[in-house]
Amino acid sequence: MNIERIINTYYIEESELKRILLSHSEQVANLALKLAKKSSLKLDEQFIYEAAMLHDIGIFKTHAPGIQCFGTYPYLSHGYLGAEILRKEGYPQHALVCERHTGAGLTKKDIVELNLPIPIKDMMPISLEEQLICFADTFYSKTHLGEEKSLEEARESIAKYSEVGAKRFDKWCELFI
Repeated sequence: MNIERIINTYYIEESELKRILLSHSEQVANLALKLAKKSSLKLDEQFIYEAAMLHDIGIFKTHAPGIQCFGTYPYLSHGYLGAEILRKEGYPQHALVCERHTGAGLTKKDIVELNLPIPIKDMMPISLEEQLICFADTFYSKTHLGEEKSLEEARESIAKYSEVGAKRFDKWCELFI
C-alpha cells in the first residue's frame, strides 16, 4: 500500500487541510503503534499504521470550516465517505476502520435514535486493530493538533455523547493500557 499516493490523490495541493489530516493521522498512528508494541496481544502493526494514517481520508468531503473542510456533507459522514474511497482504492479492510472509528463506534440503534445523517447500519469497531485505532483516535483532536488528551479528557469526550461509548472506552483502557 502506498499511503502517500492515496492521500495525494484526494488532497492534491499542499493546504492547511492536508497538514491537519497528516498531523492528526500521524498522532493517532504513533499512539496506536506504541500501544500495540506494549501489548501482549498479537496485533498487525503494519495494518494499524496504514489504517490509522487513512482513517480520516474522507474529511475533505465534509463541511467543517474550523478544520478547513468545505465540502457538503455533515462532518459525521467522514467515516463512511472515507470507507467508500478506500473500497474504491481496493482496501476493504482499511475501509472498515474509516467506517467504524467515529466516537467509540455507532450501532444501528444509535444512528436511528439520534437521527444521525449517516447510513443506518452497525458501525462498531470489531477487530482488535479497529478497536485500537478507534481508541487512539479519542486522544487527539484536529482542532488542537499536537495536544494529547488525558485518559479522563478522552473518556469525557466520548461520554458526553454516549454512556455506552464511555463503557466501551473503559474496556479499551483495560485491553490496551
